[in-house]
Amino acid sequence: MTRLRDVYPADRVVLREVGLRDGLQLVKSYPSTAAKIEWINREYAAGVRNFEVGSFLPASRFPQFADVREVLAAVKALPGAHAVGLVLNDRGADDALASGVDEIMCVVSATEAHSQANTRRSRAEAVAHVKRLCALRDASDHRPLVNAGIAMAFGCSITGAVDPDEVLPLAGALFEAGADVVGLADTVGFAGPDQIAALVRRIRAIAADREAAIHLHDTRGMAMANASAALDAGCRILDGALGGLGGCPFAPGATGNAVFEDLVFLCESKGFATGIDIGKLIGVREILAREMPSETLYGQLARAGLPQAAGTGAM
Repeated sequence: MTRLRDVYPADRVVLREVGLRDGLQLVKSYPSTAAKIEWINREYAAGVRNFEVGSFLPASRFPQFADVREVLAAVKALPGAHAVGLVLNDRGADDALASGVDEIMCVVSATEAHSQANTRRSRAEAVAHVKRLCALRDASDHRPLVNAGIAMAFGCSITGAVDPDEVLPLAGALFEAGADVVGLADTVGFAGPDQIAALVRRIRAIAADREAAIHLHDTRGMAMANASAALDAGCRILDGALGGLGGCPFAPGATGNAVFEDLVFLCESKGFATGIDIGKLIGVREILAREMPSETLYGQLARAGLPQAAGTGAM
């Protein structure tokens, strides 16, 4: 059984590496299984403990995730490491539960239009799917955590601005359905710091003994400012991808997820200990450069280097 506070203590920041899943959604090439495992092992040696390992989707359609079970096994072999896997339907949920993954993630859209376009489900049907997943979780032997991410929580690629008063009851319904963590995703980079902070505070107020997370994309260069606002508002679970890999198919020109290395530096500079050696983490980028030469890697820290006083390790 995976206990929420063992993975996400209320008194410290947890940074989740989502590059192995979200970061590989749209790439033209992707790392071999051996390279993925090297990526995990080197990040683990740098202090990373939370990894999104891939999606439980048909290998014929999503070959970059065909090795999700091997990647999961590599994470589970590391003491204290935590593995998260994405599911989109009941078949994927069954496969994920059978795999022994520590946390299952599912996605619900903030707007009806995007929900129908993305999954051909209404929002109500999507919440019902989360409820079924939680029931399966409760009946399973190892009881993984369930993480429900709200896509387009701050703005939608189809309908534009999203009213926070629509997102709040949706988050409440997901907690009521049994989700351990509800994530707020700025999927297409609509938000600014004030919007992030306001919604984070409201979701945390209804979370009770559960948790809220933030998942940011750097589409308009606001990911670090928004991450800082989320931290100030009390969020302690943040997602990032090594090299800023990723991007949403509904956001042309999007530069992907918040850069994981820059996110670590931000947290450390604000006084939040991450336990991650930033110099070692930057070094892992060489795997991506080698395995994915056609992909652009982002990150201010990798370009400019650590400030001299910070040395090469975690501050």
